[in-house]
Amino acid sequence: MGEPSYLRLHRKGQLAERAEVAIQLLKECHLCPRQCAIDRLNNERGVCRTGRKVRIASFHAHFGEESPLVGRFGSGTIFFSFCNLLCTFCQNYEISHMGEGAEIEAEELAAIMIQLQNKGCHNINLVTPTHVVPQILEALFLAVENGLTIPIVYNSSGYDRASTLQLLQGIVDIYMPDFKFWDTQWADRYCHAPDYRDMAVSAFKEMYAQVGDLVIDSSGVAERGLLVRHLVMPHGVSGTKEVMEFLSTEISPNTYVNVMDQYRPCGTADQDEYIDRRISAREYSEALQWAQDAGLKRLDQRQDFRLLFRI
Repeated sequence: MGEPSYLRLHRKGQLAERAEVAIQLLKECHLCPRQCAIDRLNNERGVCRTGRKVRIASFHAHFGEESPLVGRFGSGTIFFSFCNLLCTFCQNYEISHMGEGAEIEAEELAAIMIQLQNKGCHNINLVTPTHVVPQILEALFLAVENGLTIPIVYNSSGYDRASTLQLLQGIVDIYMPDFKFWDTQWADRYCHAPDYRDMAVSAFKEMYAQVGDLVIDSSGVAERGLLVRHLVMPHGVSGTKEVMEFLSTEISPNTYVNVMDQYRPCGTADQDEYIDRRISAREYSEALQWAQDAGLKRLDQRQDFRLLFRI
């Protein structure tokens, strides 16, 4: 496996500098599209309800992620509490909306990264990192000082600002965003984020410009690149056809895409007539066909098995 990008920055002394710049951005926070403009250095809290310290719900070697992340020993997954998007149907509602977890110091987050590496994990998989980019960079510097050498995975909702992602240039090797919605009405209805598509389009282009198509080594483990998730939802709410066409024509036909079928009504989804049920086999089959029709060549290998068991 090739050397993670952040090690080169560290040798040049630029990783610490990047972390210092990012931390100061908390003084008047515009990290995400919500742009709350609050002083998180003094523990003011906006939409993400996160102040100066990062909050962690759990961490472990995860074997349920996409194959190129899991490999033989798992993806070193760290679940951050709270979220900047707050989907009403979130499958981790207790974590994203209710803040399940505990606040920790940068030194503790760094130690978690090292612990996951020592377990043999192939990467550090940062789940819902958008609102805590500065704290992650702060901890990453400490982790590298203590021997971290595996790739960083940025696993987000896609509701990211390109300017914040630019702080991660040369640090993140693998981007794994969701593309949740295409139509404004659904993004507004379920996330109060009518600008979701515009932000996601800009973010995906920035991510791809940084890392390109997903590169997988001879053992089947991802080294670098973009891996996209898209959750198919009932009644076409997620805009699958348009999302697939965007990925193929404006990102790359070689984009690695996981078209996911595991939607179920979580959070407050059971209160909404459009999303109060699981998707049908027909809806999922149609979504896969749209991906193929768009010219996408690299669909996650588990899809054939999912479709088989849903028919």
